[in-house]
Amino acid sequence: QSIWYDNIERKLLNDGTLAGMIQRGEIRGITSNPSIFNNAISNSEDYSPDIRSLLARGLGTEAIYERLAINDIQRAADLFSDLYTGSGGEDGYVSLEVSPELAHDTENTIADAHKIWNAVDRPNLMVKIPATLAGLPAITEVIAAGINVNVTLIFGLDRYRAVRDAYLAGLEKRLSQGSEISNIASVASFFISRIDSKLDNYLKTRQETASPQDREIIQSLLGKSALASGKLAFAEYQETFEAGNRFKSLKSRGANRQRVLWASTSTKNPAYPDTIYVDELIGPGTVNTVPPQTLVAFFDHGKVARTIDVDLEAARGVFRDLASVGVDLQALTQELEDEGVKAFAEAFEALLLSLETRIAEFSS
Repeated sequence: QSIWYDNIERKLLNDGTLAGMIQRGEIRGITSNPSIFNNAISNSEDYSPDIRSLLARGLGTEAIYERLAINDIQRAADLFSDLYTGSGGEDGYVSLEVSPELAHDTENTIADAHKIWNAVDRPNLMVKIPATLAGLPAITEVIAAGINVNVTLIFGLDRYRAVRDAYLAGLEKRLSQGSEISNIASVASFFISRIDSKLDNYLKTRQETASPQDREIIQSLLGKSALASGKLAFAEYQETFEAGNRFKSLKSRGANRQRVLWASTSTKNPAYPDTIYVDELIGPGTVNTVPPQTLVAFFDHGKVARTIDVDLEAARGVFRDLASVGVDLQALTQELEDEGVKAFAEAFEALLLSLETRIAEFSS
């Protein structure tokens, strides 16, 4: 399993922290999102000189954000360059997301992915595209164009299967165009802890009016949905990328597996262990992108063992029990997707507002 870092900010680049983490082998990639950049840029003076310079050149708020983010991503990608080369292109990736305002716009997502890819101009960039219904055909087209993709905001197994198929279709289309596919990389990012947050709240509400028998089942399900989802997603991954005939044909032409990535692995519920979403999802062919506090906790007291395919039947049992007490998983995972898209869009809007405030201060 590869550990990636779910964090980026200018200070880490300037003071050598990120370089040190890479050199010590603590992390093998980086992911970012609008919330991370909002926290980095809004709560730091590290970006002020660049903001002043870009403002003096007449750039608008969104253009300034793009330059700031691209600069950070390029510098991080350069730090990971040796790892990217040394791992044969398996690790060493840095992810940057398309505009969250385009989550339901296929054509403009494709255009934005090309724009980001060309602007960053690093082979170890992954462009993040959300796994919305509009995002799926965009994933196929962007992969076919030779751009690495980190598919984000996956919450359910049905959508994971669609993401996997979109990746394979992109490789097939690229091959049909006579282009090389061995240099294309992708991960499918399953958002883990948010599943428990959503399902636990829903189950507790259902418990209040459930029969005594169902109340007992519901109690046993609390804190189980997220890990069960991850374990079953890994089983699907194995079925496709280790045993499936469709990928076998592509692999013979040099194709890489689309690894499953565990995202949102900080523990939201203080009643659960703070490293549970790292400890219990360790296995080959996977990535865990870990936020700072969780990474520190894991280095301190995390448990290193292959756990991803332990108790697989129990994971299937969780899904059967959820259905038996009337949980509509498809509806709830769609709610999670909608909330995730909204949260990233709001973080992006907050970031632009913070930048506008900073710009106004510099202009006064």
